Amino acid sequence: MTNPVKMNVVEMGRRPCGICVSITKWIPVVFILAVIGWSYYAYVVELCIFTVENYGEKAVYLILYHVLLVLFVWSYYQTAMTPVLRVPKQFRLLPADQARFQATEETRLQAQILEQHVLDSRLPLYNRTLVGAVRYCDKCRLIKPDRCHHCSVCGECVLKMDHHCPWVNNCVSFSNYKFFVLFLGYAFAYCVFIALTSLQYFIGFWKNEIEDAARFHILFLFFVSAMFGISLISLFSYHCYLVLRNQSTLETFRPPVFASGPDKRGFSMGRYNNFCDVFGDNKLKWFLPVFTSLGDGIQFPMRHQPPTSVSYGATCVPAGSPSTSLGEGVGRPQRSLQQRDEEDLMGSPRWRDVEAGGSNGDPAPPEVRSDVRLINE
Repeated sequence: MTNPVKMNVVEMGRRPCGICVSITKWIPVVFILAVIGWSYYAYVVELCIFTVENYGEKAVYLILYHVLLVLFVWSYYQTAMTPVLRVPKQFRLLPADQARFQATEETRLQAQILEQHVLDSRLPLYNRTLVGAVRYCDKCRLIKPDRCHHCSVCGECVLKMDHHCPWVNNCVSFSNYKFFVLFLGYAFAYCVFIALTSLQYFIGFWKNEIEDAARFHILFLFFVSAMFGISLISLFSYHCYLVLRNQSTLETFRPPVFASGPDKRGFSMGRYNNFCDVFGDNKLKWFLPVFTSLGDGIQFPMRHQPPTSVSYGATCVPAGSPSTSLGEGVGRPQRSLQQRDEEDLMGSPRWRDVEAGGSNGDPAPPEVRSDVRLINE
């Protein structure tokens, strides 16, 4: 029997370490905020107020700078502070099934338990492991939804995980991916704007045309903005490429596996639809750091919709919203998993949706593979 006093001592010893680790994770964020704060002083005070002599030029610089600054800081805040979406409880085994699953080491029996839960709960699963097994997370003890991965830094499974970014101390995933792309874009625009508008005064530094009080701030302002701008252009371009292909960073290294095998473009619905999947269908909000991404992070439209199954792969929209066509015979269902559970409790029929071919009627049950073997991923 474990000694409770010993366990308490171990826990007390771990807490300071956990606090130190949590504080350390915020160091990159503090560094970014410090650079932004210094750049504000150097650009607004030293450059625009004390160095630029033309009032018209000074006004234009200050207005454009503050517009970019607000969008840049706003998108950065949204990226860093938006919490990741947790996997719904429907993807967890029932207590009795979880006990059976943990009690046995037989792979075939574990696979049957998982498949039966997928069938009973009618989970919208199409992604499997390379051998066709249900993707199960041993650490979180749940079935992974499509495009979901376990983040070792966050310590949980994250919906449509792209990567964990230390510069925002957060997982870039379904809930904040739009904010992250906007953050990269506005950060790049911020750096380019500062570099271009300070270039002539940077040249004046070498000609001794600038007073000593401001010359070093302007010198470092140009170098820092140019350096960050060069480093951001490749990262921003790469994520624009991923948006147009409807891929995550993880999916470029490990393509999602379907019944037909691995397909790195399995979720691609065309460039425009892929863009709308991240930025939404409201053009007025495309470039604002407000959440407009389509879906719920659990179900996604697929390029090759299985003809004999309900279109679980389509993305859900909020209640009351009209269905949206994505082309190629793929539509978005109008009920989320939460609504479906409420309907089940009230005795209403489950998911009545349009099949991939476009005909109305009750969907067929999801396809279950009889040769599935469990391999934890």
